[in-house]
Amino acid sequence: MVGDQKQKERSSSVQWYCGARCFQKPSSPEREDVILSDSKRHPPDQKKPGGWKAMPYILGNETFERLATIGLLANFMVYLLKEYHMNQTSAANILNIWGGVTNFAPLLGAFISDTYTGRFKTITFASIAAILGMLTVTLTAWLPQLHPPKCDVAKPPFGQCKSANSMQLGVLVMGLGLLSIGTGGIRPCSIPFGVDQFDATTDEGVKGINSFFNWYYTTFTVVILITQTVLVYIQDSVSWVIGFGIPTVLMIGAIILFLVGKKVYVLVEPEGSIFSEIGQVLVAAYKKRRLTLPQGQMDHHGIFYDPPPKLFVLSKLPLTHQFRFLNKAAMIVDNNELKPDGTPVNQWRLCSIQQVEEVKCLIKIIPIWAAGIISFTSISQQGTFTVSQAMKMNRHLGPKFQIPPGTVGVISMITIGLWLPFYDTVLVPALRKITKHEGGITLLQRIGIGMIFSILSMIVAGLVERGRRASAHLHPLSQVSVFWLAPQLILMGFCEAFNIIGQIEFFNKQFPDHMKSIANSLLFCSFGFASYLSSLLITIVHGVTARHGHPDWLTNDIDAGRLDYFYFLIAGLGGLNIVYFLYFARRYRYKSGTQSLEDQNDLELVDPTKQ
Repeated sequence: MVGDQKQKERSSSVQWYCGARCFQKPSSPEREDVILSDSKRHPPDQKKPGGWKAMPYILGNETFERLATIGLLANFMVYLLKEYHMNQTSAANILNIWGGVTNFAPLLGAFISDTYTGRFKTITFASIAAILGMLTVTLTAWLPQLHPPKCDVAKPPFGQCKSANSMQLGVLVMGLGLLSIGTGGIRPCSIPFGVDQFDATTDEGVKGINSFFNWYYTTFTVVILITQTVLVYIQDSVSWVIGFGIPTVLMIGAIILFLVGKKVYVLVEPEGSIFSEIGQVLVAAYKKRRLTLPQGQMDHHGIFYDPPPKLFVLSKLPLTHQFRFLNKAAMIVDNNELKPDGTPVNQWRLCSIQQVEEVKCLIKIIPIWAAGIISFTSISQQGTFTVSQAMKMNRHLGPKFQIPPGTVGVISMITIGLWLPFYDTVLVPALRKITKHEGGITLLQRIGIGMIFSILSMIVAGLVERGRRASAHLHPLSQVSVFWLAPQLILMGFCEAFNIIGQIEFFNKQFPDHMKSIANSLLFCSFGFASYLSSLLITIVHGVTARHGHPDWLTNDIDAGRLDYFYFLIAGLGGLNIVYFLYFARRYRYKSGTQSLEDQNDLELVDPTKQ
């Protein structure tokens, strides 16, 4: 689907990558995952983890839920073009905006879950919202009153089909909004809720967690293949009502299965959100902005607030001199700022060194994170207009079977699936011998390579579209093969394999323990901003390139437009973006070594020349 047809698919791939990369059993005492102590996770009056007794309900629910949501939306671009008679620009803008909302929603869902409701209630209410959204979208295909009259938009005269009225669009947008609410609650909670069922302080629990992720992403991979083939075929060639109805029924089954297992679940109470602590550091630093920081490397014991870390923090970050103005948030002005038990009187005026350094980690990563938005915009545009291209190409496999246009994106996923095992088992060990680097290349180098592949993909996409358009003009009755799209999709697969996975690893290694949830949310925010940027670019190009007697680049009939120019424009923006990325990447300071809590209780100032 436009910004979300592939955006949903790409976001799904992101979750797959993240599970494979971010939740492995740590091999060193400085663990990258956040583990609560046994007394914190399971108080004496709370039952022990449900373990594998809870897995049939959780995995069954998540499998059905993913099959439902992804299956409903896998071919949505084609649905809007064929059934709602939208032009490409309108469909792109609607779905890009919705894709942005959907990718930002998990941040709000994570905050509500961590601070107020807990994961079980959040997933339950979000699942109900998702069911209502699916029912609404299914009704738009079923009831004649909720969609425009039938009309073949692919046949001349173009633009003569009746468009959807305000009521029909309103119902569709309401359904998409309910789906965004569902995604916002389910996406950030589903994986942590499964982990909650195991006692991560035991070897058996850690093995259970690893097995859970194996099953989780194995079923997810199967779901992706089913939705991109079977369900897309049903929607495109059999019936939209059946194609939407199957995922809706599966979602109803998912929530029923989830609720049935409530008696065996471990329900971890909400413990507060990291967003509040970020705000506290910024506010406290502002309130103390007139203070003067101590100079030199003398002993600052008693000047900065340095309490024992919270139970879920496994290592302490040393005080650094980067972004020194934030250090003021941890300065103790007088003893009246502390209670007799050593805790702050006002947490919005005095923060710990650990809190300050965690916020610094977030600030210095922002420029690197922002550089990924343009490359994700390339992914979004590729998915959007690749579907439009495929609809104008020969998709026949044999005399009777025709490939649905929404299925061509599977080529990128196949590329990723074949490349990653080769990269991890063959290429990385070979590079490690040359570079002496554990990962073969640095994470920033990996991200940069992915950005270069996104540029190459856009260039190839423009050249392929130029050839397809020329062929359509010279031979109107003969269409080129849809497999002409394979090169650009393969290159985009390499872009994802390098860029997206590189960013996931980079964020998780550079963020402290307490901020892993933000690290894993940043990627979805990137897709959200990419959706909005896509919508902005499409609107500008649509308005600027239309001239007297000539249609705009992105006109509904791509044979009359210049989609190739639009691809080259995205490639040009990608070129500027890679220059921006290289500037900040060369100046980036990797996170300082953490201090194990078992080794040391007091912080020492780190020499700024070594930062």
